[in-house]
Amino acid sequence: MNLKNLSKNDTIIAPATAPGMGAIAVIRISGPEAIRFTDQFFYSFKKGKQLKDVKTHTANFGEIRNGVLVIDEVLVNVFHDGKSFTGEETIEISCHGSTYITQAIIQLFIDAGLRPADAGEFTMRAYRNGKFDLSQAEAVADLIHSTSKASSQLALSQLKGGIGSEIEKLREKLLNFASLIELELDFSEEDVEFADRTEFINLVKSIQSLIEKLMTSFALGNAIKNGVPVAIVGAPNVGKSTLLNALLEEDRAIVSEIAGTTRDTIEDELNIEGITYRFIDTAGIRKTEDIIENKGIEKTFQKMDIARVIIQVFDVTSTTPSEIEKRAESLKLKYPTQELLIVLNKVDLIQEANEIDTLDAKRNELNDMLGERDSSLTFNWKLNTEGVTFIPISAKSDKGISRIKSELTKLIDLGTLNTGDIIISNARHYNSLKEANESLKNALTALETGLPSDLLAIDIRASLHALGSITGQITTEDLLRNIFGKFCIGK
Repeated sequence: MNLKNLSKNDTIIAPATAPGMGAIAVIRISGPEAIRFTDQFFYSFKKGKQLKDVKTHTANFGEIRNGVLVIDEVLVNVFHDGKSFTGEETIEISCHGSTYITQAIIQLFIDAGLRPADAGEFTMRAYRNGKFDLSQAEAVADLIHSTSKASSQLALSQLKGGIGSEIEKLREKLLNFASLIELELDFSEEDVEFADRTEFINLVKSIQSLIEKLMTSFALGNAIKNGVPVAIVGAPNVGKSTLLNALLEEDRAIVSEIAGTTRDTIEDELNIEGITYRFIDTAGIRKTEDIIENKGIEKTFQKMDIARVIIQVFDVTSTTPSEIEKRAESLKLKYPTQELLIVLNKVDLIQEANEIDTLDAKRNELNDMLGERDSSLTFNWKLNTEGVTFIPISAKSDKGISRIKSELTKLIDLGTLNTGDIIISNARHYNSLKEANESLKNALTALETGLPSDLLAIDIRASLHALGSITGQITTEDLLRNIFGKFCIGK
């Protein structure tokens, strides 16, 4: 975004629909002269009718002409000043979706004096004109870029202003006491206290509790917004790539009996019941002298660190129950914040071996751990590690895959989207809350140790500044440029 255009109040134009050919295209015009400019080129099929005389929120059928040349038959929607998305006079021209027609109309208006809109400039003007706060403006971008039912619902919830309202409540509580502290500074020579320190300590602790609750919600919000990262890990040849292909229902990863085939991470997305999951097939974990394979294994551990869910795959034909339980316990200790699914693959081979009575001792040991079972591989496993789910499957024959998908949906609780709880999904908001919380910690220390009011005031101001930056009550032109510059043209 052109920084010098941020404060301009001229009339701008841009296509509001995606580029390319379509049935219709929408061209948006916003600014103090939107209607006057459009009246120059719009000819209503009702003779003598001009847009400046029509009511707001009306659709008007006619032609866009360049002199005597008819460019297209169009439908023009009129929004009067203060009653539009931007809060300004706004015109939306619906024309046929020809690239030529769209560009011809836009060029006609630009030649007449309108300026092409910068990315996000319409939404920025809406923010400038008080149509919504900065957190709601960012929710508009999130809604446009949403790729699942859950991310769309989350963006819509934030667009309603829940975050801004919650932040404003916190700021108001702080401001009341901050004003008393500032008053003490004005009378510093008289050594008086206007603010009750004990009451202020309780207030700070209460605000901290609310901020920390919002910060905790970020893990869920970020997962919903960007997709839940799921790392598929295990030793070579246990069936990780086969499992990925089965989940995606396509041959996305190369499957081979040669150990070390997967040397780099392979990622793909899958929408399950309205939630996007980002599955990451990783290199098999083993000791090897191969430099390239070792780099792949390093990446595996990196992906496990950032994953929200870890799917550990075992080949039950070559692993004992005790080894599985030991590994599950180890993973739970190493990754306490991640959800863990233990997938027991190639169970179909055990079934086949049961039928022909050719189980070796190792397989007998594992079979002794099984309860009732049927052909769909729904077993009652006696394997038991607290906080770990064991899922028997046959990735090659697609059995048990639905169980994995079902377990994944249980890990992401979407109930909070329907309860009215505020969920943070924006990294900028999270960082601002973190800054506010740190400043409040310092303020609390100052209160409990009896530090002077001027030092206390610095921490309170810093906290108010961090909270205000979320909603845009305190902002900079650089911040606005960074936020709105990520929007699409026409929005």
